[in-house]
Amino acid sequence: MKIITYNVNGIRSAINKNWLAWLQATDADVVCLQEIKATPDVLTDLHLVEQMGYQHYWFPAEKKGYSGTAILTKHTPNHVEYGCGIPDFDREGRNIRVDFDDVSVMSVYFPSGSSGDDRQVFKYRFLDEFGKYLTLLKVEHPNLVVCGDYNICHRPIDIHNPKSNANSSGFLPEEREWMENFIESGFIDTFRHLNKEPHNYTWWSFRANSRAKNLGWRIDYTMASTELEPRIKRAAILCEAKHSDHCPVLLELHPA
Repeated sequence: MKIITYNVNGIRSAINKNWLAWLQATDADVVCLQEIKATPDVLTDLHLVEQMGYQHYWFPAEKKGYSGTAILTKHTPNHVEYGCGIPDFDREGRNIRVDFDDVSVMSVYFPSGSSGDDRQVFKYRFLDEFGKYLTLLKVEHPNLVVCGDYNICHRPIDIHNPKSNANSSGFLPEEREWMENFIESGFIDTFRHLNKEPHNYTWWSFRANSRAKNLGWRIDYTMASTELEPRIKRAAILCEAKHSDHCPVLLELHPA
């Protein structure tokens, strides 16, 4: 199974940048999207997605043009779960999950705290409450992949300038500690599991020509429960895809 996660920073904007041709070429089984910023009724190209063999499930935010998650899949899920049952998070369309016989795949968009103190407080509450939700969910669905934009760089290797960003939202000690605890609770950072090299990032600021200079942050992850470790075949950052300020991240799993 080939799984891709992609913060598209507006699905309509991505489509205008030839995203659909890229989607067809990747031929992924499951595509997890974040920050869709749209409801499916305004997307005029969904028939092209369906022609590629994808079923599509959308969980937009209540606020127009903001946040939201979606999953495209070539395999019919046994169940689709919209949200996590926590109203403040579900109003922002923060997560959606599809369950198959042998694996469950979630698309999640963690809040950013960069816009101000109030949102940083919201982010900390999300980490606390959503973390507890994932702990219980992993018991119910032990073969779990939690894909998405975590808005956290885990370690200094994951950010281009750790010293100057030591007090930046996304690299704060409390956030990094949460990520460490999350992994220790039974999840594998699949990219780092197979690749220990520095200078691998998934997001670049639009400012200062950051992407061309590769001054980035690795904040998008395909986290897999430890039960799936024997099935991890490949994990890669697809930095050549340029439809967003993020790039996609790939995980391939061997069959069960």
